[in-house]
Amino acid sequence: MFFPRRYLDKSNFKPIGLLRESAEPVSVAGKVQSVNVTGYKNKKRLEVIIQDKSGSMKVAYFKGWKYFINRFKKGEWVALYGTAKRYGRYMSMAHPEVDQISGPDDVDQFKTLTPIYPSNKHFSKAYITNQLVADWVQQILNSTTVPEFLPDAILDRYSFPKRDPAFRAIHKPENQQQANKALERFKYEEFFLFELSMAKIKNIRITRAEGKVLEPGELTKKFFNEQLPFELTDGQKNSLKDIRIDLQSGKQMNRLIQGDVGAGKTVVAIGSMLMAVDNGFQAALMAPTEILAEQHYHTIKEYLEPLGINHRLITGGQSAALRRDILSDIAGGTCQIAVGTHAIFQDKVEFNRLGLAVIDEQHRFGVKQRNELLLKGDNPHLLVMSATPIPRSLAMTIYSDLDISIIEGLPGGRKPIKTAVRTDKERPGVYDFLEGSINKGDQAYIVYPLIEESEAMDLKDATMGFEKLKQRFPKFRIGLLHGRLKAEEKDGIMKRFSAGEIDILVSTTVIEVGVDVPNASIMIIEHAERFGLSQLHQLRGRIGRGRKQSYCILMPGQKLSKDGRYRLKMMIDTTDGFKIAEADLKLRGPGDFLGTKQSGLPEFRFGDILEDRITLEQAKNDAWQIVRTDDELSKPEHTSLKKVFEPYFKKKAEFFGIG
Repeated sequence: MFFPRRYLDKSNFKPIGLLRESAEPVSVAGKVQSVNVTGYKNKKRLEVIIQDKSGSMKVAYFKGWKYFINRFKKGEWVALYGTAKRYGRYMSMAHPEVDQISGPDDVDQFKTLTPIYPSNKHFSKAYITNQLVADWVQQILNSTTVPEFLPDAILDRYSFPKRDPAFRAIHKPENQQQANKALERFKYEEFFLFELSMAKIKNIRITRAEGKVLEPGELTKKFFNEQLPFELTDGQKNSLKDIRIDLQSGKQMNRLIQGDVGAGKTVVAIGSMLMAVDNGFQAALMAPTEILAEQHYHTIKEYLEPLGINHRLITGGQSAALRRDILSDIAGGTCQIAVGTHAIFQDKVEFNRLGLAVIDEQHRFGVKQRNELLLKGDNPHLLVMSATPIPRSLAMTIYSDLDISIIEGLPGGRKPIKTAVRTDKERPGVYDFLEGSINKGDQAYIVYPLIEESEAMDLKDATMGFEKLKQRFPKFRIGLLHGRLKAEEKDGIMKRFSAGEIDILVSTTVIEVGVDVPNASIMIIEHAERFGLSQLHQLRGRIGRGRKQSYCILMPGQKLSKDGRYRLKMMIDTTDGFKIAEADLKLRGPGDFLGTKQSGLPEFRFGDILEDRITLEQAKNDAWQIVRTDDELSKPEHTSLKKVFEPYFKKKAEFFGIG
């Protein structure tokens, strides 16, 4: 399984007399005319002259020449592979690869691809050369027959080589096409095993929750018909329809609701939780930050208090007495909806009858924390929400065990946000625009990447910016919000901003998720090039939540990298979160995009979920079809697959909390 990282193509043989300078390596064959060591002490080098019918050339080795001197014997033939350059009257090669051959008619055996294996400092310390690795691999392959486990139907469908010849084609291919086809098979293989395990996990969850049917009742109907002050979008209606079908099916729901910032996911979550309450169950909503948890709590309070719903907020910073009261309420069942941070799944929290768990911004928690919340009930239904659009390639892996609904479109009356880039020289004009807008009754965010000035990075910081803004706008009410403030301080500042008592809120990215102030119509982002694309999009989503025209002004630093320019251009060109997420994923890769190693993102050895998306999709479709028709892999054609899959699945099942 230690595959070459690339191949040297030695098939391009040229007569020595026709050699020309080029950056492309070539192969030559010739008879050794002379072997000499020249120079003194550390300047010693090996010089060899070789010749064929068309001409002669010089070969030089500067480092390791003592090793190479034994590879050249006067009068014998050698094949060389390297880059040709002219020095004086000779064409020359420095440090070419060398093989002994019997004569000019023997070159055909060297017209192959030479595997180049990954190496590191430990290899060089142990004198493990590329050739030594290749020899070891060949020894193993010569004494081993690798059994096949993919079903014949799959091998035939994609014209994949069987596993044994695929290994041989990877390590000693006849041509690049053969190596590519073998590698494609191994990419498919690891995608297939992963998707097969995801399909199996989903199947287990579905069958475990059999019998728990949740029907929309009086509270749900009253909420949508009487309490909701606006018309649902088609995207919200379609998502609620998917959820209702899941909850009525008698199978455990495992659904991801995706929607761009401001698409109205919270209303969908409230409607779903009411279906649980209507049937005598409790519901829990978990958010990644206290600010977001409090935002959800206050939204639920506004909508559901008139319906007499008992809902409680549980976070990490509460007093012991308050915590005891809340825990008692949840355990006794009088609390119908619990909202909280990760504190909601701690050991001391016991639910009376948890029927639905809702997780907002799932990728900020991870699979293990999702499972811990589910263990608080008897296989409760699961609804996961994400305001960070997940590109399809990621959804097919990290969320492969979930069904997906997408809320398309924004609530009526909202105008697209206008985005612009302005330099520091244009700052006076930006501030004049800001001043005029606030005088008309608007509010604004000004976002900084740091709390305090950093000596290591030349970034504007929130505290210094706050002081300068107070001097520039002495008549305006300016607030400062960052992650180091205590929960009650942050809550107080946000309440004042929401109530219109603060004109300009200077903040770090603590406002990235969840803060909803419809009157805030301007956002200025300092050092915008330092933020990720999805983060910029999330920040921009804090404005444009009312009926006013909103403006996002990106203010980069002095030096812009190529990636920085690309990110700013994307923000100007589109407000589509899915397009932005795809671009961000390509820039940063899956791990950085998700922002957590606990996310459950699988690590594939050969496949790339972006570059090999078609292969991933094929593997997923095939795996899920097999689980639908032969969940236990009991058919004769799946006997070999079952032997390989069972130990693989055991590890995946443990990670996903499936016993």
